[in-house]
Amino acid sequence: MRFSLNQWTTRHWPMPDLAEGCAVAGVTGVGLWREPVAEYGLARTAKLMRDHGLTVTSLCRGGFFQQPDALDENRRAIEEAAELGTPVLCLVSGGLPEGSRDIDGARTRVADVLAEIAPYAGEHGVQLALEPLHPMYASDRCVVSTLGQALDMAAPFPSSQVGVMIDTYHLWWDPDVWDGITRAGAVGRLALFQVADWVTPLPEGVLTGRGMLGDGCVELRRFRDAVDAAGYTGPIEVEIFNEALWAMPGPEALALALSRYNEHVA
Repeated sequence: MRFSLNQWTTRHWPMPDLAEGCAVAGVTGVGLWREPVAEYGLARTAKLMRDHGLTVTSLCRGGFFQQPDALDENRRAIEEAAELGTPVLCLVSGGLPEGSRDIDGARTRVADVLAEIAPYAGEHGVQLALEPLHPMYASDRCVVSTLGQALDMAAPFPSSQVGVMIDTYHLWWDPDVWDGITRAGAVGRLALFQVADWVTPLPEGVLTGRGMLGDGCVELRRFRDAVDAAGYTGPIEVEIFNEALWAMPGPEALALALSRYNEHVA
């Protein structure tokens, strides 16, 4: 099974219940987030996943390189990913520093911090997955907006240290995304594939406006075919930030996500 449940899709599902629920449903992969892992305990989480036969397909997240403590925080995130046994640490680059309008300077900062942490990731057997986010997040969350930008930033580093993420919610609009996926595959940088849909109009608070698979306008299976053709054989994480989904009981939300995945992605 390539389906993996990203923990934020069932955000309020307690960690032990999530592990048991996935095991019962036959799901073998989960993408975890640092905050609930820290709350439950890092070593305790790693054991819980092992005991339920679950592979941690990614840890979210590092990045936010505009923060003064970015170097230390990202080193900690790398160490956490290694202890959880996941090969991928998701990186959201961060936006503009407070009071700044210098987006070029913010992107330079991303490159500078990557140069510091990429070797450290390599030493720990973790690949940094640089995630481009939709341009509407450039000011506060991510100055890396296209797959081409992400690939250019990853290029100076070995592919084992820095790769890229394909997230359908963030990249569906990009006319160059198909060539970018081919390029990423050719140089071994396809680190992770995540799926969510884009619905219109976006709800208030665009951060939680991701649509359930099949409810929006994204060519989900076209993305799946493209990453497969580029040589990606890894997990496919369903990552949906949505208040209505979060209000559902965990088992129901998982069942819905798995059903829609099978219908629109697999």
